[in-house]
Amino acid sequence: MRDGRIGFGVLGPVIAEDERQRPVALKGPMHRAVLARLLVARRRVVHVHDLVDDLWVSPPDGAVSAVRTFVAALRRVIEPDRLPRAPATLLVTQGQGYALTCATDQVDAWRFEQVVAETGTADPAVALTRLDEALSWWRGPAYADFPDAAWPRADRSRLTELRLQAVERRAEARLELGRAAEAVPELDEHVTAHPWREQGWRLLALALYRCGRQGDALAVLRRARELLEGHLGVEPGPALRTLETDILRQEPHLDATGRADPAGDVLLRAASAYDRVMPGVRLESAVGLLRNLAVTGPGGLQVAREQRAAAVAAAEQLGDPELTARVIGAYDVPAIWPRADDPEQAAGIVAAAERALAGLPAGHDSARARLLTTIALESRGTRDPRPRECARQAEVIAREMDDPALLAFALNGVFMQSCRRAGGSADRDRIGAELVGLADRHGLASVEVLGHLIRLQSSCAVAAFDRADRHAEAADELADRYERPLVGVFTQWYRALRADVAEQVPAASAERSYRAAAARLDQSEMPGMRDGLLSLALLGLRLRRGLPLAADDAWGPYEPWVRPLLEPGRVALEGVPDPPADLLAEAMWCLFGRAAVAAGDRAAMTRARQALAPAAAEWAGAASGVLTVGPVADHLAALDSALGTG
Repeated sequence: MRDGRIGFGVLGPVIAEDERQRPVALKGPMHRAVLARLLVARRRVVHVHDLVDDLWVSPPDGAVSAVRTFVAALRRVIEPDRLPRAPATLLVTQGQGYALTCATDQVDAWRFEQVVAETGTADPAVALTRLDEALSWWRGPAYADFPDAAWPRADRSRLTELRLQAVERRAEARLELGRAAEAVPELDEHVTAHPWREQGWRLLALALYRCGRQGDALAVLRRARELLEGHLGVEPGPALRTLETDILRQEPHLDATGRADPAGDVLLRAASAYDRVMPGVRLESAVGLLRNLAVTGPGGLQVAREQRAAAVAAAEQLGDPELTARVIGAYDVPAIWPRADDPEQAAGIVAAAERALAGLPAGHDSARARLLTTIALESRGTRDPRPRECARQAEVIAREMDDPALLAFALNGVFMQSCRRAGGSADRDRIGAELVGLADRHGLASVEVLGHLIRLQSSCAVAAFDRADRHAEAADELADRYERPLVGVFTQWYRALRADVAEQVPAASAERSYRAAAARLDQSEMPGMRDGLLSLALLGLRLRRGLPLAADDAWGPYEPWVRPLLEPGRVALEGVPDPPADLLAEAMWCLFGRAAVAAGDRAAMTRARQALAPAAAEWAGAASGVLTVGPVADHLAALDSALGTG
């Protein structure tokens, strides 16, 4: 601020600047969070306990004192001229809370709102100048430091909507000034990133028409219709339908205002060049949308999975390894189940990531780490050493860069490659704990959910159900707060397992719980988890309770290890492969071991015993958080007895 006051920015990462527009040091992320939370309140008082609740999911002891310490530190930097013991005038205390008494022109978001409101009826030239300046204040998403926190969500949504209106209003001003060619590139990017905004499509089609591109204008309107009808099931509104009719008729009122286009042919050539380079920008925007779509529920996950492969293929066709790396690496959707939903597609993503790695120039460490992590995540259940090494390299890069989001993504890859040997639940629990800590410090809600689910699984592996309960409750609470409906699929399966093992409910009741969880899973578009899981869970229930085994044929990918048990003597055990390196590997080895005992096959018994030995303290299959075939120790004892070594 030029008058000696501090200015604040929330249109991007939260910042403060002095009168010379130099950054003011805000110390750590919690100080920044307190400042942002008070700015969201817009001069209203925020009670200290509300601050505590918003800043921590599980407030530590002394949280209120910590908030007061953060406030005191903020006062020192945003009121540097205040004399000792003089009352604060900017960050004030009122009762048991705090408020920031900023003027409108001290906060970029508040100034932005004012400009948008005032340009609604302004002369086009004035509106264009003011909107150009106001849109330049945006440095990223509003409150960008806190992408998953709940408290800025409403303000962020409102500001984002205002920004989209400002972009459209600026395009209108350009059209009114006869500068249609200048409006085309921005509008093309605008509708790609925000495909449901009919006003954006209308303005783009009109701008193209006024540039003499009638065919392109009609193609844009067709594209809008296909999107709206195909994804939302609605027809375009009256404005788009009328415009399409008017373009076909070449109605005179569609012509430009008659003002000279100042850029003339130069801008037309620029627009043409833009059309050539924009596919890359569109792809990156699209993958960002897919990443968000994937966590919204079953329908979104299915669409995201389908479109992701298409986006990667399109990026490769452009021949730019850096673009391909960004498109592949941007899809950092947390992964918890170690079987791919579409193995063929996963293999294609891995191959594309390897090609992008080979062509990526030196110095792109973040992109390199994301490609390495993608290879680790998409190579689920494999015993190939390459994906595990990729996960290790990605973790090293992320730690060196001190990038919390990148480290969280890399740790997800490490988790996915953590099942090479039986009995790894303690290592996975440490990964989950670090993810929860990272998320708590940096406001990464999806990462926090992932961390709690990993810790739930590792707790189940050692039958620590009280501990697992806490993680299930935390995951469900976060899922409700941030609208992550797929989380409930995992926690419902966990509660079925808990009822079966910890509560020892009657077998019929346990079976109903498993079937209810399976019915929900059936609606979740996760075939990698769904296929064969219910049959396997019921097999574990019957084995542990001494009930007759059902000759169910819906074993899916688990059939090679189930069939020898159900049909003794009909399957040569030496031909049964090692199970995939996943969370159910111990369960598969136990089933194989029981079949070996029944067949009297000492070589197979020895093979099973060697594989299971590191997991002696765990429950077989419970590391999945969804089922178990019993304590590994019991299976080892049976093998030892049959081998004569017990």
